[in-house]
Amino acid sequence: MKRFDGKVVLVTGASLGIGRGIALCLAEEGANVMVNYRSHRDEAEAVVTAIEEMGGQALSWQADVSDRDAVEAMIKEVVQHFGRLDVVVANAAHSTREPILEAKWENIQSTVNVTQFGVFHTCQLAAQQMAKQSLNGRSRGKIVIISSIHEEMGFPLSSGYNMSKAAINHLARTMAAELAQLRINVNVVNPGWIDTPGERQYFSEEEIQAAGKRIPWGRIGVPDDIGKAVAYLASDDADYATGSVLRVDGGFMVGLSLPEGD
Repeated sequence: MKRFDGKVVLVTGASLGIGRGIALCLAEEGANVMVNYRSHRDEAEAVVTAIEEMGGQALSWQADVSDRDAVEAMIKEVVQHFGRLDVVVANAAHSTREPILEAKWENIQSTVNVTQFGVFHTCQLAAQQMAKQSLNGRSRGKIVIISSIHEEMGFPLSSGYNMSKAAINHLARTMAAELAQLRINVNVVNPGWIDTPGERQYFSEEEIQAAGKRIPWGRIGVPDDIGKAVAYLASDDADYATGSVLRVDGGFMVGLSLPEGD
């Protein structure tokens, strides 16, 4: 028996990159998946097709997670279509890279609206649904937030993104404390540098490969690395884990060193 047989999963921002990797990883273990997307419809449908080819059930749904009403409608559709909601993975994020002295307020707002408030909408509304449900296995539901090592380190050019990621980690701790008695687990994954289409807007293939060699594990991460971490936290194997932050970065943070002197 697979760990997610009969379980219903919603993954936000699941058409590309990390979200796509998570959706496919959970589907491989038997999950029925709602594939959320904002603008990449064709890519989302491709994820649905891939899940169906595995023998699973999947549905794509367009929603901007910064729109609370849209998130509420999406969760209602999950329940109407699949009958319940067992796992939500709050993955959708947005970032505009700018120096702090030149950052445009509208770009900061759009980053925070998706990366912080979008996670709040997704997690709160999902938790409200899960609280109504009977136990399925050992829990009423699992919430996994995809944050970042940007929560731990103030990477330049990412002020709005950095502060949003720090905020959602503390949100997770707060929700975990409040929801434990309801048997709803809330945990976080902090990915390191992951090879996604978004990264390729800023770096060439040669730069990405060269950077990967400087990471202690010797390579840049891939979406499946995060998918496997989420699969653990979303499963009954992590029944006693809540309020935890799992860093998946190939040793990036522990391998940081000071510049060499002259």
